[in-house]
Amino acid sequence: MPTDENLASLHRTHAAPVVFGAGAAIGVLGGMVGLGGAEFRLPLLIGLFGFAALSAVILNKAMSLVVVLVALLARLGAVPATEIAARWPVAVNLLAGSLLGAWAGASWAVRMRSSTLYKVLAALMVLMAAALVVTHTTILDTLALPLWAQVPAGVVAGFGIGVVAAIMGVAGGELLIPTIVLLFGEDIKTAGSLSLLVSLPTMLVAFARYSRDGSFAVLGTNLRFTAVMAAGSMAGAVLGGLLLGVFPDLLLIPLLAVILLVSAVKLARHD
Repeated sequence: MPTDENLASLHRTHAAPVVFGAGAAIGVLGGMVGLGGAEFRLPLLIGLFGFAALSAVILNKAMSLVVVLVALLARLGAVPATEIAARWPVAVNLLAGSLLGAWAGASWAVRMRSSTLYKVLAALMVLMAAALVVTHTTILDTLALPLWAQVPAGVVAGFGIGVVAAIMGVAGGELLIPTIVLLFGEDIKTAGSLSLLVSLPTMLVAFARYSRDGSFAVLGTNLRFTAVMAAGSMAGAVLGGLLLGVFPDLLLIPLLAVILLVSAVKLARHD
């Protein structure tokens, strides 16, 4: 079985246009539904470019960090920073759980056997498909919990989201946005900005934990690959945003959910 180092050498043979195009395609898919596309990028890193599970997660996390930072800055035009800052209790509530969850999730990921990690990733892909369908096909309304129940619920939800985001190398917006709407009663636009605000430090914690593992070396040997794909992802996300609304959700959402489910099946069967 080839090592991650051997795989890294293999990956450098991929032409930049191919890597950029793959990232752009993922960006378009995510951009059309207002997401970063990391959940679609992960199976591509494994299936098309041949990265081992943990290496793919680490690279996905690095690219997601860049995409989330750019997306957060870009959204300041639509949702002013003052408006986001006024809702700091929501972010703090979720971060109280997500930061711990991110550290725990990354710790579990680096200790898992590869065969186990593939199956865990497959299960989480199914979760992401379900979250995608629920978020975009149902009308979410606040649960109107009393404060004494809302705060611990936010911590628990944040912890779970942090674990998922760390293990998959994603931002977790698919789970954060409906959580913010349901628990805190924010509108979708504000929830989207708050989710990015929560995602960034959560991802940095997971990234810091991964940096302590030997597998983190895959990032150093694939910096060019990572930069090119991240650039493609951002360009694709812009194009996907322009296509927002062009394809009806009744067609687009089931199609994206099927892509995630097919990817899950392939990951589950991966050796």
